[in-house]
Amino acid sequence: MISFVKGPLVELFEDTVVIESGNVGYEIHVPISVIQNMPGIGVETKLYTYFQVREDAMCLYGFLNRQDLQMFKQLISVNGIGPKGALGILSALDPDDLRRAIVSGDAKAISKAPGVGAKTAQRIILDLKDKIDIAGILPSGFVEQGNGPVLSGGGVAGEAMEALAALGYSAVEAGKAVRQVEVTESMTVEDVLKASLKHLAFI
Repeated sequence: MISFVKGPLVELFEDTVVIESGNVGYEIHVPISVIQNMPGIGVETKLYTYFQVREDAMCLYGFLNRQDLQMFKQLISVNGIGPKGALGILSALDPDDLRRAIVSGDAKAISKAPGVGAKTAQRIILDLKDKIDIAGILPSGFVEQGNGPVLSGGGVAGEAMEALAALGYSAVEAGKAVRQVEVTESMTVEDVLKASLKHLAFI
């Protein structure tokens, strides 16, 4: 019903924002990642929204782009996960990390979200693994195949991610660290690995 809300940011709280549009202030529930990327008060912003209607309330949930909104919709399609639970998951893991965790079967990473136990994490993986388009979030050198991301063409970023996995880091941690490295043609696997390890110190 409400595809997006666009207008100046009026108020900013811990897990909600208020955006004015057409002389109406819309209170929108958002994950932490949205709060962290909000502009200053009075600056125009745009959030893509999901409108939930219940017997006792009507709620708007907002996201920075349609891909993140789609991830939210996929989460609430899983039995036992409502909008608040989905927001909690997307606050504990940013959408790209969540997609990577689902595809790689990293239940441990997903279960770090509040209220999500091992069984719920496994259910999320089982229900959504085949629905995730991972191609756009894989590090350079990886492609998506039947059982998940695999190394393709010997890319240094991909080999660095394999090395991090061998060191005991999860697919989410390794992928997040490698994505933060600006890989150039002159860099070796060792260069990428060292740079990635520096980022891991802050994850």
